[in-house]
Amino acid sequence: MNVVKWLMAAAVAVLSMSAAQASELRLAVTTSFHNSGLADVLLPAIKEDLDLDVRLLVVGTGQALKLGEQGDVDAILVHSRAAEEAFVAAGYGTHRREIMYNDFVLIGPREDPAGIADAPSAAEALKRIADAGALFVSRGDESGTHKKERALWQAAGVDLAKAGAWYRAAGSGMGATLNTASGMNAYVLADRASWLNFGNKGELALLFAGDPVLFNQYAFIPVNPARYPHVKADLATALEEWLTSDRARALINGYRINGEQLFTFNAQPQ
Repeated sequence: MNVVKWLMAAAVAVLSMSAAQASELRLAVTTSFHNSGLADVLLPAIKEDLDLDVRLLVVGTGQALKLGEQGDVDAILVHSRAAEEAFVAAGYGTHRREIMYNDFVLIGPREDPAGIADAPSAAEALKRIADAGALFVSRGDESGTHKKERALWQAAGVDLAKAGAWYRAAGSGMGATLNTASGMNAYVLADRASWLNFGNKGELALLFAGDPVLFNQYAFIPVNPARYPHVKADLATALEEWLTSDRARALINGYRINGEQLFTFNAQPQ
């Protein structure tokens, strides 16, 4: 009889464990999203509304896409449209759904030795940095921010293969890269949300913004269950519906630091 009770208890424990596992979703997100602090607002609300535990894997966009390609996550939230569309076209993701946007900004020393504050475009701002040989710190990690930065250097006509010691690759996330730039009093490209939430600004200041090319869209992509049957497609669908809901709209648009809005919700109904 004791053996029977033990077996029943064990079965209940296994079922409970399975239920607990079923309510957890693995989501690969960018370091810029995580550094913004928005996750601290959204995740408790998701738990409250859906009883869903979202486990974040915080990496650059390039690594997030690789995790999706390997079936190691259930969905991704990233910000590099060309790479996202290639990911979906290759069959790794089911579709791409835009959620929110902010913008990239150029940060640098308050004294602005390269004179980028009055540049007519982001490309010209970077050209001035290169011409002045002013210190610049790059993410250097294949993230969405890094991909945007490289596109801007190309538009500026700057060959990074010939860049001198003024160009430094941190090979790290947004927060760590900002810390490096602060320590070196160097220029850096960042997303606005990470910059506003960054606490170690030192002598750095936001010097250039507003060029339409600096638009920064975030999108949600469920990993394709046809390729990876083990992914939790039903939970990814539930999360997508929540992220595109009026509840998410209010939280995303309402998230501010020092009175400044960090993201703008722009999900469209399907």
